[in-house]
Amino acid sequence: MVRQVILLVTIVIAVACAWVATCGLGHYEDVAAGVAYLEDRSFERLSVVTVGTGGPYENPRRRGPATVLGFGARVVLVDAGRGVAEGLRASEIPVRQPDTVFLTSLLPENTVGLDDLLLTGWLAPRSTPVRLVGPRGTRALAEALRAAHAPAVAARAEALGLPAAGARFDVLEIADGWSDADAGLGVRAAATAGAPLASLAYRFEADGRSAVVSGAGPASDAVVALARGADLLVHEAFHTDSVELAIEAGADDPERLRREAALHTSLQEVAELAQRSGVRTLVLVRLRPPPLFDFQYTGRVGEAFSGRISIARDGDLFTP
Repeated sequence: MVRQVILLVTIVIAVACAWVATCGLGHYEDVAAGVAYLEDRSFERLSVVTVGTGGPYENPRRRGPATVLGFGARVVLVDAGRGVAEGLRASEIPVRQPDTVFLTSLLPENTVGLDDLLLTGWLAPRSTPVRLVGPRGTRALAEALRAAHAPAVAARAEALGLPAAGARFDVLEIADGWSDADAGLGVRAAATAGAPLASLAYRFEADGRSAVVSGAGPASDAVVALARGADLLVHEAFHTDSVELAIEAGADDPERLRREAALHTSLQEVAELAQRSGVRTLVLVRLRPPPLFDFQYTGRVGEAFSGRISIARDGDLFTP
């Protein structure tokens, strides 16, 4: 009997030790993943990573708007919202790697992560400026960020011997019709209409594949034209029916809710836009309100769009 008890206790202790060791190893791996050096990520074909899929409102499950376009070793960003540095790491992309940020507009949700991206990547270190491309006003925004951080940047550069160029933006303000190509990745911009500020959408092309990324705003014929025949379209979606339901339930300030809905693309409108464009895949981001279940959005959009529909989450990878 005593031997049986001793054996049982030994087994329990062994199991407990194994459990503790497993938990400890898992915890160590989680910590290491957050600080380990990342090699530059390379993409065999044009790829889209939805680094952040949220919008202007806080949401611990969705970072602010940020979309990566990758081809080969070239990585660029469309918008830089809240948590962009952490989002890049979670996507296994070094924060120093994106060489260009394309802004869809200067709305705060698209820009609040710019200084984080710039100055966190600088510590890698990054030795060259980050190219910042956007509508008129982008230069003033970049200069304001530079001035705000200038004393701290100078102090850290001197203390750590970091290259000053890595903490700067190289700004280019663009308008409708602008285009460029570098390292096999082509990009073209189109001005959209109806947003609170000047707004742009971007079409990226590489090796015969194409992806279009648009920002927030009402459905636009310019996006239809830009996305014509594209393999993939990344676009916002607003569940306008939920606004009326909220108002019927007694929501405060119904006028503001309706005015906000008018500033965005509804589910029906984005479906019609994608169908008119003839895109193969529609990737929905900046969802308002975020759905409890994907079918709440995909079912409605699928009524008017015959292609593939995806509700993007932070870190999702798409290959057009």
